[in-house]
Amino acid sequence: MATIETISEQRCHGGMQGFYRHASVACGGPMRFALFLPPQAARQPCPLLYFLAGLTCTEETATIKAGAQRLAAELGLALVMPDTSPRDTGFEGATGDWEFGEGAGFYLDATQPPWSSRFRMRSYVAEELPALLAAQFPLDTERAGVCGHSMGGHGALTLALTYPQRYRSVSAFAPIVAPARVPWGQKAFTRYLGEDSAAWSDYDACALVQRHTFPGTILIDQGEADRFLAEQLRPELFERACAEAGQSLLLRRQPGYDHSYWFISTFIDDHLRHHAKALGL
Repeated sequence: MATIETISEQRCHGGMQGFYRHASVACGGPMRFALFLPPQAARQPCPLLYFLAGLTCTEETATIKAGAQRLAAELGLALVMPDTSPRDTGFEGATGDWEFGEGAGFYLDATQPPWSSRFRMRSYVAEELPALLAAQFPLDTERAGVCGHSMGGHGALTLALTYPQRYRSVSAFAPIVAPARVPWGQKAFTRYLGEDSAAWSDYDACALVQRHTFPGTILIDQGEADRFLAEQLRPELFERACAEAGQSLLLRRQPGYDHSYWFISTFIDDHLRHHAKALGL
């Protein structure tokens, strides 16, 4: 098991907010993550919620901006915020474009070189990170939920639909629900997965829900003043796909809210309670 390096730890709402680094096999180099342990972790292993951030973000973004720790401490819910991609890869084209490469891993396992050697975020989030957390922290990783924002909302939905036995709850803020049909996804998928769009369906929530549903209600909040709504997010496509598949979905359209963390911080408590209920808290 990899050794974890502690970057920093601070007392927070009676618990501990930490930032950590470790050598990742899945991503072929160092990876960082943030972990909030609620006060209850001093007495017993706690269930956890993975929060997957969006384009340009790091493990710090949601940790600092979402305002989730206060209620998580009350509920006894641990929060895990991984970075959004490997860093310092040295690959040509990996930096300089906020929609692709470092900071834009899209929570998939790339199949095209050179990306396939480092950009394996699905394996990292779904397999390597949970095993590491279970071995080194007082966490009940069998009781886990997944949430995310934008690109991270795409990650949360696709992970939950692909591995429903690993997550008891799922929610998202302004997710990219149909990446195979919008510019953000098409740009990234072509480079990470190749030109054959048939391979993209494994990472498209609208396609995945047609194969197998999630055994619970999916909660989505979408701001109606989101500048990416019409071109990149298109929640109506997932709404239609869920209706056709018989998937329980609570899609809340929030008037006046945009794509920012002001939006997320407004509704994060609802999402935490959604997960806490499913996790038995």
